[in-house]
Amino acid sequence: MHHGGTRLIARAALVTAVTLATVSPVPALAAGASEASAPALTGRPPAHVPATGTLASAPPAAPPARYAPRASVRTAASGRPAFTAASRTLAFTAAPAAGRRASVPSVPGRAAYLYDAGTGTIHLSKQAGKRMPVASLTKVMTAYVVLREAKLDATVTIQAADVKHAATNGATHASLRAGERLTVRDLLYAVMLPSGADASHALARVYGPGNAAFVAKMNATARSMGLVDTRYASADGLPKPAPGYSTALDQAKLADLALRDPLLRIIASTRRHVVAKTKVHRAHSWTNSNKLLGKTPGVMGLKTGYTSAAGYCLSFAADRDGHRLVGVILGESNADRRFQSATRLLDWAGEQTPPELTPPQL
Repeated sequence: MHHGGTRLIARAALVTAVTLATVSPVPALAAGASEASAPALTGRPPAHVPATGTLASAPPAAPPARYAPRASVRTAASGRPAFTAASRTLAFTAAPAAGRRASVPSVPGRAAYLYDAGTGTIHLSKQAGKRMPVASLTKVMTAYVVLREAKLDATVTIQAADVKHAATNGATHASLRAGERLTVRDLLYAVMLPSGADASHALARVYGPGNAAFVAKMNATARSMGLVDTRYASADGLPKPAPGYSTALDQAKLADLALRDPLLRIIASTRRHVVAKTKVHRAHSWTNSNKLLGKTPGVMGLKTGYTSAAGYCLSFAADRDGHRLVGVILGESNADRRFQSATRLLDWAGEQTPPELTPPQL
């Protein structure tokens, strides 16, 4: 009877312990996780504060736990995850065990930002709200505005001023010559792949019309996107007449929106574009300056940039297991290291997030 009573007491204690563990609240962060890498609980975009362009502070980390809540998502018709509008049901997904989470890769650049465009999870934020020149990342906005102003099959005649603009500023160019007539579609490839300042100057001249009017359209579009810490001064990001400025955070938001345009997504992910010779223009062959293409899984662009003031810059994105990861690196001092850093960041972020599962049909 004594031994039986002991067993009953022990069993009751065990049941009580299990019950308490079952009903105890699940903390928001797994052990070892940081605020920047925490999953979004509500399915909203990252906490971009429109009034200041800075990141809102995440709630303090709770005690360690095995699970972290994630907002339920539904695969949209486009194939990208989209949050359900009527539900905020939380599904618990396994988080890395304490002490086993891979450390965040180092990013030597002056600023960097990486987030999941579908869930809003911020994986990395380094000086993301600091204003600085972004060099030819500017041309992402140039292409975006042109796609809304022009017909793709319309032709643009290259003028001597377009060629001279690139030559006198020592800028990258698409080897255009005065008198050539090329379609808007081909000139967009010339802007995005070899980062042709001659091509961007020609498009701004026609669809501003003029650089000043075109830049005004760029800035109006930036405001409509909520890019509160961005001001463009040219269609190419060159130092003259002024370099303009943006932030890693704003450029990541722009990259996500730009990649939602099907044609811009195709152009940005094209490794080489060939234009056959015709009666109105020479033959052209343009190679994409983005070295991630064809080497890093799931990458779809987006744009490189460099000036002495901006350093080496890169905006990039990749689809990994149903998640679109979008990132920006600014102010890197080594041309190739920005690509190496981006690859490491994408691989690391992909390992932190479980694949999206398509919900069963009801």
